[in-house]
Amino acid sequence: MQSLRLRAILALLIVLVGLAFMLPSLPGVKDSALGKILPGNGINLGLDLKGGIHLTLGVDMKTAMDNNLARLGDDLKASAREQEVYILRPTVLNESEIEVTLIKAEQKDAFEGVIKDYTPFAIEQSTPLDGDKVKYVLSVPAKYRSEIEKLTMDQAIKTMRNRIDQFGVAEPDIRKEQGNRIQVQLPGLKDPERAIKIIGQTAHLEFKMVDDSADLKKAQQGILAPGRELSVLLHRQPNGSYAESPIVLKKDAVLTGEYVSDAQVRLDQWNNAYVALTFNARGAKIFTDLTADNVNKRMAIVLDGKVYSAPVIRERISGGKASITGNFTREEARDLAVVLRAGSLPAPVTILEQRAVGPSLGQESINNGILSALVGMAAVLGFMIIYYGFGGMVADIVLVLNIMLIMGGLAAFGATLTLPGIAGIILTIGMAVDANVIIYERIREELRRGLSAKQSVEEGYGRATLTILDANVTTVIAAIILYQFGTGPIRGFAVTLTLGIITSMFTAIFVSRILFDLYLKHRADNAKLSI
Repeated sequence: MQSLRLRAILALLIVLVGLAFMLPSLPGVKDSALGKILPGNGINLGLDLKGGIHLTLGVDMKTAMDNNLARLGDDLKASAREQEVYILRPTVLNESEIEVTLIKAEQKDAFEGVIKDYTPFAIEQSTPLDGDKVKYVLSVPAKYRSEIEKLTMDQAIKTMRNRIDQFGVAEPDIRKEQGNRIQVQLPGLKDPERAIKIIGQTAHLEFKMVDDSADLKKAQQGILAPGRELSVLLHRQPNGSYAESPIVLKKDAVLTGEYVSDAQVRLDQWNNAYVALTFNARGAKIFTDLTADNVNKRMAIVLDGKVYSAPVIRERISGGKASITGNFTREEARDLAVVLRAGSLPAPVTILEQRAVGPSLGQESINNGILSALVGMAAVLGFMIIYYGFGGMVADIVLVLNIMLIMGGLAAFGATLTLPGIAGIILTIGMAVDANVIIYERIREELRRGLSAKQSVEEGYGRATLTILDANVTTVIAAIILYQFGTGPIRGFAVTLTLGIITSMFTAIFVSRILFDLYLKHRADNAKLSI
């Protein structure tokens, strides 16, 4: 008796929790007074049900490798300087090689030791030059390149997710695809153009020194001194557009956005929006030394290859703070702060495919999915009552509870319901009563052997439970594999199938047994059982 009461209380609590998470998904409940006290926000609908935007992005892996080699070269120079070995700034030759010039040939052994101890580089070539210098060509192995490509894709996905989370899109689906591609699905998106701009913006922030001695006319004709590049300085116009003017920069960045720890929108004394940057500890030191060494020189703030401002450094700036001005609107400043705070993409991305899914298609899919689920469920419910009598009624009750727990589970775990997910629920309806069928047929066998109703129920559940567990565990394993290696639609199917199997085992084995025990509790041992 005590065991039955405890089992009934436990089952009731689980059902109530599932109901609490499921209710906000019903129309009108989420915004009601009841919805405000219930946990969760209801079930998230996928792109195929809610509408939204589908993007396929390509990652520029060549630029990623060039940037990585440039950083490795800077680290090599810094490590060599610590050993009192001096080299000229490394130059990237291609996606796997850099060129380095050692200033003093007598430091050759020490420099090669630095290469071996502090970098993944291998020496491809060393050539003596005039003036006691040695030119090196260094390369990275293919394994290192593969690792960088993998890290680049992982970082790109993480950065996009951070940006989208701050943009406020619920349940984005972001995943890697072959060929250095990323698939992004944004359900329920209301401002696709702005989202695409935020997602696709590389946000590669660099600080470069301006070469004010350069001849702009010659630079525009392509005549530039070594180590210089022509860029454009943006000027905000009264109508909101940008005008461009030429500016010559030193090609090598003296500081990059990887050292930015925070970015916030601020307003100046004229109520104009700008982005305030905060550097991490290493970036703060580099920025302090940089400003101290370049007083009265102009430093350009370059974002994705365009100069937003080029202020004159008036004095040494300590404290690890800087700002980006450019006559931004507040929305532009806010979006820029989002992408800088989330981190810059490790390489530029291009939109290879953009496809919008209208909500009308989603509603039609929902209606058809619900209709098919209701028709299938009605057929199963009717069959069970006709064939098993009272046992069929018990199976029908636990089947309804099972569907409710699936919905509650989807809401509780923040999963996304997709059209294939609805197919998984429909499949679960059939699989859920299958467990009851196994139990009932076993109970029938025990009744034919002459056992009482209570004994038959005891034996039926006891002998059938292991069979049900074995069958369902193998299905769960297959569903987990589908989720791990499948794409979006397959994963949606796997989620609802797995959740449905778990809840069906709970309802078919645990809850239905409670209902049978309650029914037989006050009946005589020779009472008949309609099954």
